[in-house]
Amino acid sequence: MMHKVVRIEFLVSLLALLSLSSCHKVEVYEDDPYGNFDALWTILDERYCFFEYKDIDWTQVGMKYRKKLTEKMTSEELFDVCGDMLMELKDGHVNLIAAHDTSRYWDWLYSSPENYQERLIDEHYLNFDYRYTSGIKYKILPQNVGYMYYGSFSSAIGEGNLDQILAYLSSSTGLIIDVRSNGGGSLSNVETLVSRFINQETLVGYISHKTGPGHQEFSGLYPIKYSPSNRIRYQKPVVVLANRGTYSAANNFVSVMKALPNVVVMGDITGGGSGLPFSSELPNGWSIRFSASPIYDVNRQHTEFGVEPTEGFKMDMDLEQADKGHDTILDRAIAYITGGV
Repeated sequence: MMHKVVRIEFLVSLLALLSLSSCHKVEVYEDDPYGNFDALWTILDERYCFFEYKDIDWTQVGMKYRKKLTEKMTSEELFDVCGDMLMELKDGHVNLIAAHDTSRYWDWLYSSPENYQERLIDEHYLNFDYRYTSGIKYKILPQNVGYMYYGSFSSAIGEGNLDQILAYLSSSTGLIIDVRSNGGGSLSNVETLVSRFINQETLVGYISHKTGPGHQEFSGLYPIKYSPSNRIRYQKPVVVLANRGTYSAANNFVSVMKALPNVVVMGDITGGGSGLPFSSELPNGWSIRFSASPIYDVNRQHTEFGVEPTEGFKMDMDLEQADKGHDTILDRAIAYITGGV
């Protein structure tokens, strides 16, 4: 059986296509600089989901950048103008994809401390000696604290692999799940992992979808619920570590875990990226990927700009201590589990 999230992704995309294609006349755009620009602007105008939330005047943005077009500009020049326009959305899920380049927005990441050093943990905490499966590093630390590092939700999680991981970690006092610098991936993997930490059907958030081309034309909020796994589940305290590099599906994972009663989120605010991506194509064959359906947390709040750590647990790494082999965020997580501080 397909996961609920997979079904939701399919249904949202299908409903968006059906509703938007049936409610107004489809424009035909020429394959020239003006036609491709207008096609791009219109696709976003009708389907992008955060204009109102981000208070973006898309008409003014379009006028500003359309003035930069010329009849004889090259594809590279057109790409640069279109890419600059898309930066106004301040959205890491928005990418213009051409044969020669892909536009991307990274300001949400590069303006913040890294708050994670893989080599430091591998050398000073794991001693280059850990188990690894399904994209997850795991070990019981000397303090009898379980540690899992999951670097990408694009790495599929096998149920049998999770059984092995959690069985091995079952003797630990508590568990640290580190998703710092996890750039996201599949929401199905989020559900698979979360299901090991809940004991009953649990509301984990809401989703909405566009019902028309207007910036405020959305469906109501549909609840997203996860069911507990019928396999091995972890019942002890959990600390989730996050940083600004925790994005998209990883952002969703932190949002969901933060709402659970035995979980603390520690570190920095996540990078955000809560819009379910959708793709379309321009007349010249370029692809545009963008946020089409907003996902909300259990309190019906947007997490597009990130999820805050649990109150009292926001912190950055001490770089002087990092030079001495200490990850102060991880140290505090260990102290919390072993002593509740």
